[in-house]
Amino acid sequence: MMQLELNEVEEKVLADTLESSLSRLGDEISHTDSHDYREFLKDRKQILAKLREKLH
Repeated sequence: MMQLELNEVEEKVLADTLESSLSRLGDEISHTDSHDYREFLKDRKQILAKLREKLH
């Protein structure tokens, strides 16, 4: 298991980046026609959401 130590500013930047990525993924999922790519994006979104939860 890896541990990452962040200061307050780093944590804020990472949280903002995760939020932005999650938002963009939602849009991309709804606009893709490829089932396989949609599933890939959904999996990625789930991983990012779990990372966001661990951050807070």
